[in-house]
Amino acid sequence: MPSIQVCLSVNGRRHELELDTRVSLLDCLREHLALTGTKKGCDQGACGACTVLVDGERVNSCLVLAAQCQEAEIATIEGLGEPGRAMREAFVRHDGLQCGYCTPGQICSAVAMLAEYDAGVPSAVGAAGLTDAEIRERLAGNLCRCGAYNGILAAVREAGR
Repeated sequence: MPSIQVCLSVNGRRHELELDTRVSLLDCLREHLALTGTKKGCDQGACGACTVLVDGERVNSCLVLAAQCQEAEIATIEGLGEPGRAMREAFVRHDGLQCGYCTPGQICSAVAMLAEYDAGVPSAVGAAGLTDAEIRERLAGNLCRCGAYNGILAAVREAGR
């Protein structure tokens, strides 16, 4: 299979890799860099379990080729730093997880969503303030099969204060 040299910056560390050109960012993170916090859910971009940040924007890493992220700054759940720590603590306090499988993607998405909101990025709801409806709309791409949505909502509301 054709391979390519890829330079990725993940969680502040530079990685030089030779990868098959078809390797997704998700598979690269999990299989080549041993960063298993990012989960493989549907492998179709429908569930959000694989959400990571690429140059500060949330992406479904199962839909992005690793080669597309050349020289980008990638942040996974393992490397979110202070915003991730605060969000993780809020998730625990508000029982925003049950099985925990979707939690890394939920947290990455929530951290980026709050940054988007603070930057004035509009949503379909367009509410004045960070309302429950606004949070639900902005996190609609992340599914929780256990139904921990009330806890997730409370955690994001607290972290967004």
